[in-house]
Order: sequence, then structure tokens, then C-alpha cells
Amino acid sequence: CDHANQIREVEGNLQRKCPFCRHRVPASQQESKMDHMKRVEVNDPFAIAQMGIMRFYEGNYEGAFKYYTKAAELGDVASQYHLSCLYREGKVKMDEKKEFYQLEEAAIGGHPTARHNLGCREAENGNYERATRHLIIAVNLGHEPSIEMLKANYTKGNVSKADFAAALRAHQAAIDATKSPQREAAEKWEKQQK
Repeated sequence: CDHANQIREVEGNLQRKCPFCRHRVPASQQESKMDHMKRVEVNDPFAIAQMGIMRFYEGNYEGAFKYYTKAAELGDVASQYHLSCLYREGKVKMDEKKEFYQLEEAAIGGHPTARHNLGCREAENGNYERATRHLIIAVNLGHEPSIEMLKANYTKGNVSKADFAAALRAHQAAIDATKSPQREAAEKWEKQQK
């Protein structure tokens, strides 16, 4: 993670480098924008998705749509999720079929919130078995709201005890898998900076 890398650089008295290209970090905002545009020009899906996010927050939804679409074509699952949100919220022409398609593609690609939203949609339609399967997959990815929704559905009797227990174990395993001494040190360092 970026914080762990920053700590390594500070403790080792190393020159700060970009985590993507390993060149020195840009000295100015202008240099940073130029580096970012270079990445967009060579079809870096992450950089293209970032452009989509910037356009979205500027209120330029058509521009965001253009960048998200390009990043999604290059395999960026977060962009597929963002496209589904644009369709759902009517930021571009509302289209339920396209929204659902992008949501499914993002979920298949491993986007936990997309998987959670599919579970919510299935629960709204009364298909609790499919909803449970979607939520369990999201829980396996460490998605916190999904464990809460599973808990609520368990108390309503829509989720079996065995499924709920397995989901709890999988969620804990996902959380444990993200732990490392470097990450803990980075979190400690970040708290000290506040």
C-alpha cells in the first residue's frame, strides 16, 4: 500500500518515487497533471478511471461517462460499477438494462459493492436465496455492509444458520488476509500525522 511505501522511503532516507512508474514524484501540480495525461494517453485504465472521477466531481457527467467507458473496456471493474451508477442515477440517459449489465460485469470482476448491490436487488425482488449468495460473495471480499445485511436477513429467517456462520468465518479470514506489519505501521503513522 502507498502508506507502507512512504514509511519505507522515510525510514530508509530514500528519494520519494511514484508507486506506478518508480520515477521521482512530480515537484509541482503541473508536472503531476502532465504525468497523469501521459498515463491516460498510453491507455492506463486506472489513470483513465481517475479522469472519469474528476469529471464526475466537476459535474461533467458526459465526460465521466466517456472516461469510465474507456476504462471499463480496458477491464477496470470500478469503472464498470461507476457506469452502473451513472445509468441508475440518471446522470446519463437512464437505462436499466445497461445499468444491470455494468453492475453484473463489475460484480463478476470482483467489485464488492457491485456484488452487494446485486444482493440488494435480489432481496427487493424477494429472491432471498440468490440475494444470500451475492451477499456471501461480497462478504468473502471483506465488504462490511454485506455482513450487516446478512445479519439482518438471518434474524428475519431468510439466511440459514450454517450460511451465516460460514459467512462470518469468511469475513474474518478476508479481514485477517489484509493484515500485515507494514500496514499496521502505516496506519499507526497515519494516525500520528493527524
